Amino acid sequence: MTERVGVIGAGYVGLTSAACFTHLGHQVVCVDNDQSKVDELDRGEVTIAEPGLTELVQDGLGCGRLRFTTDTRELSGVDVVLLCLPTPKGKDGDADVRVLEEVVTTLPGLLAPGCVVVTKSTVPVGTGTRLAELLGRPDLPVVSNPEFLREGHAVEDFLKPDRIVIGSVPESRAAAERVADLYGETNAPVWFTDPASAELAKYASNAFLALKVSYVNILAELCEHYGADIRDVGRLMGLDSRIGPAFLVPGPGWGGSCLPKDTAALLRTAEHAGVDFGILRDAMKANARQRAAVVRKIRRAITGVSDGSLSGIRIGLLGLAFKAGTGDLRDSPALAVAHELARSGAVLTAYDPGVETVDQDTVQVVDDPYLVAKDAAALVVLTEWPEFRELDWERLAAATERAVVVDARNLLDPATLAEAGFTHTGLGTDPNRRTG
Repeated sequence: MTERVGVIGAGYVGLTSAACFTHLGHQVVCVDNDQSKVDELDRGEVTIAEPGLTELVQDGLGCGRLRFTTDTRELSGVDVVLLCLPTPKGKDGDADVRVLEEVVTTLPGLLAPGCVVVTKSTVPVGTGTRLAELLGRPDLPVVSNPEFLREGHAVEDFLKPDRIVIGSVPESRAAAERVADLYGETNAPVWFTDPASAELAKYASNAFLALKVSYVNILAELCEHYGADIRDVGRLMGLDSRIGPAFLVPGPGWGGSCLPKDTAALLRTAEHAGVDFGILRDAMKANARQRAAVVRKIRRAITGVSDGSLSGIRIGLLGLAFKAGTGDLRDSPALAVAHELARSGAVLTAYDPGVETVDQDTVQVVDDPYLVAKDAAALVVLTEWPEFRELDWERLAAATERAVVVDARNLLDPATLAEAGFTHTGLGTDPNRRTG
């Protein structure tokens, strides 16, 4: 059944939701307070680098089922309104829900009776109850429907989800089923639960992924001490169906727009409840240490010692985004490593397929991967872009001052690098040992 859907917020989650619900056959109006962004979207211009999103927006505009506006009065005729607003990390680690709450206070005078208010933003446990109180209208049921979208795969994840989670109080079960019906064309499994469980599920999922990455990074360090190879260890762990292969590759740490703020928020949630979530606290500390560990590895590869001076040394960086498939620099471990290298006096040149510019005092961004090698004492892989494997490594070696690669993602083939003349260092590996 076609519904009239309102989306508040044209950011990453909001725009993806608006475009995908339009694709599923619904009439969608997306409201944002940024007039310039709305004007761009009206022209079909999407600045978010997300495969398939631009095409869905343009298709929605073309068929007339998708509209963008700054006028909140356009929400007066919708059947369902999705709250897709930022909930950043506050100074104390709690999620900052002030924008969300401010917007909700404007809705009682706008929405028609029976309109379902849906929280898609990642929110602390208890937010659904709080929003119902702010609305003050029992005829506006509040339903939790957290998103589980990966940057670089958001459209795919929305249209082919692993699960759809919907939380509501018993009295709002009919409203929850209406929200589930929005996704009918996806044929995805729907899990109905209470609001607190739905809200906690999102934090719990992201925090568990962070735990997994911190675990494998520590394990990689252990491998180096004992001559084991984290590539083999990770593969063997991943063969266990209870564990799975995802997030078992070491790197400079976890980052992005979700994991750092969600782990902090979950830890604060536990503290408020008097629950000792020490394992999560330790994972966060391990993540902070990992970035410094990568810098020490770079120092050692260039100078021979972990505290060697980098002053005036030219280093080429491959990757700045927090992961491949996106240009997102928020809490990027790659960028954090770059900043630390710059503070140590290194001269940095970087290439990233999704990044055009960063703070020029820290690193010079170029549009050609081969330019990062010019007179470099080392090349450092910081983001796992697959296309880095296909570079002409002999050409890169010829341009460097010293043919040294520090692969902080274990992305590259050591044999290919050796044939090109590079000395190679990875994480948790013996560079002289080949794996099958």
